[in-house]
Amino acid sequence: MSIYTLNLRLFWPLVTCILTALLLLHQYIFRGAEDQGNDCADQGLGAVTFFKYIIAFILFYFFLKYCSTQPGTARRGFHKVPEVNGKSGVSKRELLDDHYERHVRLSPHVLGHSKAHVAKLVSELVRVGRTDVLPESSLAFRGDFIQIGSSYEEHKVGSPDCFDILVPLRAPRGLKLETGVCTEKPGGPPLCTLNTPRKAEWTRRHKAFMDTFMHLHNAQSVYRMSPDSVQRWFYTATQRRLAAVRYPFEQRCSLSLSLSEEQQVFLRLTPRSDYVCCHISMGIRLIPAFPLADGAFLVASQQGQRGEDLWTVYFPRQEQRLLAWLKGRLPPNSCHLKCLQLLKEIRNLSGETLDQQSGAEWGGVLSSYALKTAWLRLLLSTPPETWDECNLVDRLDDLLRSLRESLQSRALCHLLLGGISGFLPDSIVLPKLVKETVPSNLWAEFSDVTLDMVSARLAYSWNHLPRLIRLGRPQRTSLGRGVHCKYIDAE
Repeated sequence: MSIYTLNLRLFWPLVTCILTALLLLHQYIFRGAEDQGNDCADQGLGAVTFFKYIIAFILFYFFLKYCSTQPGTARRGFHKVPEVNGKSGVSKRELLDDHYERHVRLSPHVLGHSKAHVAKLVSELVRVGRTDVLPESSLAFRGDFIQIGSSYEEHKVGSPDCFDILVPLRAPRGLKLETGVCTEKPGGPPLCTLNTPRKAEWTRRHKAFMDTFMHLHNAQSVYRMSPDSVQRWFYTATQRRLAAVRYPFEQRCSLSLSLSEEQQVFLRLTPRSDYVCCHISMGIRLIPAFPLADGAFLVASQQGQRGEDLWTVYFPRQEQRLLAWLKGRLPPNSCHLKCLQLLKEIRNLSGETLDQQSGAEWGGVLSSYALKTAWLRLLLSTPPETWDECNLVDRLDDLLRSLRESLQSRALCHLLLGGISGFLPDSIVLPKLVKETVPSNLWAEFSDVTLDMVSARLAYSWNHLPRLIRLGRPQRTSLGRGVHCKYIDAE
């Protein structure tokens, strides 16, 4: 329910004008009655009386204006932004809270609406693409999807305008795919291959499928599933499914599908009316995935070179269970999500002033997944009660310190692969294939010079946070401050 707030700057002048008009009207009527009874009345007296009323009106107006602007007068609707200057006396906590509210915080209302619209569209896509009978010589949608990423985990920064969706696929009937761990690239995240023997009976009978989706590797005498071929098929299949469900959605929004140079499928949703709250344009990254075991999936790797046909292991179910378990241990007013959001914002602000090469290295080392890994490691190694809202600055300082220590040691281990497994709950079950793998270092591909640069700049950014905020994108407004929505205004 909206609440009306009285505007004193408009109210008192309006009252003054009304009362003055009534007084003048009364004087005019009174003088008219006297003039009818006395034709010889002095005509100069009316002008003098009117002049006195004008003087009284001016004095009364300025008196009321003076009273309404005194210190302590309630003036709702105005927000004074504290100076982001080290000499202004504003504490780092006040600075972080103010910047968080204006630029970082996600609106629960807009986030909920955005997730609902994305889920409705994607569910229609996979429903149309589902086949109850396994195809003979092609891939198919399994009929479900899995929501992953920062928007669903509620640590996205600023605006819920990008969503990641895993779309499980089904292999053709009779095709046996064996998963192998690639040992040629030690140190980084585990990369896998999907193989089938070269002399298998199925491969000889389905030559068209083998030519389309599989590559022959003579060294191992096996066929490997090609990620690029799967992505191209997935893009074409999604186009056909989108054409089947487009009409009811395009009455209120425009839909466009594209395939990027990195062979990633993006679905863009641009509202034409209030279909999406506050007219937010959203991008949906659709990721085809092959189910592994225990809720893990294989998705196309962006690390390997073309022709290597490598796949990366994703653990969406395990990470969702871990986040739910941590949420149950933390206090109700925990600052853990806010802490990760502010860390991402510091990364974003500090990276804006770098050149293209340095910016790419900065963003690669401090990727969202790397920051999330460091954040989870700190959550698991500290008492839950220390994450109370009042300890925000201390926890953010601890997170930055632990991140710098990892940079100086040249290693940030994957949480589920060679990480601190002793701290994980029993509900986190990993596939046997990757359970015994060597520790996985997320920064194995970066040089020592790059890691030193990131470490030094991270320390500088935290120590000069007021200057960083002052110079970083002052024209940007957070979602809910630059658009009109009665639900956001009430938050």
